[in-house]
Amino acid sequence: MDNNIKEQDNTKKGKFIALLPIGVFIVLYLGLGITFEYVMDISMGFYNIPIVVAFLVALLVACLQNSKVTFDEKLSIMAKGLGDKNIITMILIFLVAGVFVGVVGRSSAESVAYCLLSVIPAEYAVMVLFVVSSFVSLAMGTSVGTITLIAPISIAVANGSGFGVPLCLGAVVGGAMFGDNLSFISDTTIAACNGQGCAMKDKFNANFWIAFPAALVTLVIIFIKSMGTEVNETITQDYNLVQVIPYVLVLLGGIVGINVFVVLLIGIVSGIIIMLTAGNVGFVEIIGNMGSGVSGMFETAMVAILVSAICALIHENGGFVALLNLIKRVFKGNKGGQLGMGLLVGAMDIATANNTVAIVMANPIAKEMSDTYNISPKKAASILDTFSCIFQGVIPYGAQMLVAISAAAEMGATVSAFEIMPNLLYPYMLLLSSLVFIFLVPTKNK
Repeated sequence: MDNNIKEQDNTKKGKFIALLPIGVFIVLYLGLGITFEYVMDISMGFYNIPIVVAFLVALLVACLQNSKVTFDEKLSIMAKGLGDKNIITMILIFLVAGVFVGVVGRSSAESVAYCLLSVIPAEYAVMVLFVVSSFVSLAMGTSVGTITLIAPISIAVANGSGFGVPLCLGAVVGGAMFGDNLSFISDTTIAACNGQGCAMKDKFNANFWIAFPAALVTLVIIFIKSMGTEVNETITQDYNLVQVIPYVLVLLGGIVGINVFVVLLIGIVSGIIIMLTAGNVGFVEIIGNMGSGVSGMFETAMVAILVSAICALIHENGGFVALLNLIKRVFKGNKGGQLGMGLLVGAMDIATANNTVAIVMANPIAKEMSDTYNISPKKAASILDTFSCIFQGVIPYGAQMLVAISAAAEMGATVSAFEIMPNLLYPYMLLLSSLVFIFLVPTKNK
């Protein structure tokens, strides 16, 4: 046996049939998504599917399996899965992060963009779009929200400056995925860290040295692609940077290692003070925004609950043992295990078009892989988050791509996913950087 792989005493016999609930969910979700999007021509077809209902069907299938276990016993198994400390922590962080986003709002993102566009020469406008999207997504913790805000600005930049729309949108999507991958309040970070049992600061440290070089190379390539473009005008608009302060406090607090709940509380309190002092909203409106922010996290929290219940039954029925044995036959050694983990979450993302759901689904399998291949929790969390963002950033039917195309259409620009894909420089560089760190950089497991 490879010295980098630990022996496991699996008392349960592996059964691939136990993985049927995952297969049912993928067929149901992917099948309906393709039908809605490409057959029925429904805009954002994948996101018109009630994902909670799809998981409920998968849970029903899991409950119907293994007749030797009574339904009451299955409920106990599911309860044990839900009672895990990391699951409870993850759900609470989701909800508190929702309160933070509801309080602070998203108007500050535009302020950051217009501030940089006004002070940096217009010939570097595409690089500015990438940097702004990176910062905004890092602060807000949402790639889709970032693209929703910055994509219209990128179209204005493209129309006013002379840069191509695909290049500008590609820079925005790439920057949004950079921040989504690293943000302390991103759904993906929360899911990966709590699923693998590591501190967010440790995951950030491991992840940063993979993502940052990819971002630098991306900026260099954007600079080269921008050279020779005739710039017509500079984009200017009023901005207010004071509203960025809560985001900066959350970012800095996370980096220095303050407890995530304390960090979010600081962000919430500072956000309330700034919003009330500036007179942007009233106290009653802020309370309402808190509720809206929490409501926006309900589906994500419910998915985490349902997936935990399904995975508990799959584990009990031997599904994960069978899958892990298959992975061990294909991927050898510590580095092979890391690649296998990345491809596992990537496959889940291709099937679900949702990087958070992909991580939640892959978490229990990845946890067992970590033990088998001697992969540290922070490394496992980094791999799950990074590879899910790589795949989510380039699939043509993902929310990020669809929102970018929709924003362009609203601004009068017609562009297809396949025109944007060659300009998704950051996800490609992130994949290259990830492979370099897996295979060429010595592994420090603990």
